[in-house]
Amino acid sequence: MQRCGIIEVLESLENKEQINLILVRRDAENAQLTKIISMANELGIKVTQGSDNDLWRMSRDNSTGVPDVLALVGRNPLLPLQDVISSGGLIWLLAGAAYPVNIGFCIRTAEVSGADAVIVDATLSNIERKAAKRASMKAHRFIPVFWEDGIKTVRAAKEAGFKIVSLEDSGTKTPWDTDLTGDVMLIVGGERNGISQDIIDQSDEIIRIPMSGFVPSFNLQAPLSVVAVEAQRQRNIGK
Repeated sequence: MQRCGIIEVLESLENKEQINLILVRRDAENAQLTKIISMANELGIKVTQGSDNDLWRMSRDNSTGVPDVLALVGRNPLLPLQDVISSGGLIWLLAGAAYPVNIGFCIRTAEVSGADAVIVDATLSNIERKAAKRASMKAHRFIPVFWEDGIKTVRAAKEAGFKIVSLEDSGTKTPWDTDLTGDVMLIVGGERNGISQDIIDQSDEIIRIPMSGFVPSFNLQAPLSVVAVEAQRQRNIGK
């Protein structure tokens, strides 16, 4: 969640909310902002600077201009995978995705819709991973992103009590007919081969997005976006 502007961030600090990152507008100077930075340093909260464009683009409310400061509350992008799983929530798994731009769009969508983490099972070079991060608009700075083996993470999540929900053409239910609350891992497959059978076998539910056109295929980020927004609605994130 985001705290936007001087007043919200100060209140968040004073109320001892779990702030994991503070983003300050570069070259902004005023007494309240200095106080925020001082309090953050005392509490060991990471403070980073961003341009006017960064804060304008990322702010929840820029109707009165570019805010001087934003705070990331409740989600620690540096949390280890095991701690993320232990904490519960909503985790996305991209199982076999191949194209960096698609992966980046998915990371960005997962972040903005309130997911707790993204796991990417993909064979990418370091250069391709950097391309995926760029395509995410660097959303990986604000959500835990892991590059891990898919079936291992599915089994770990299942052992921790997560419901495993795969999104595939073979599904018999729609997202809006499926309970997406609680601890849930949502899985989308690769652009070419979909979700592997070993992951399908571990799934508690298999859902599908209805298609009405002649070409029965969505691009990877389209069905993820549909399910992400439905999960956000059910979980009342951001309300």
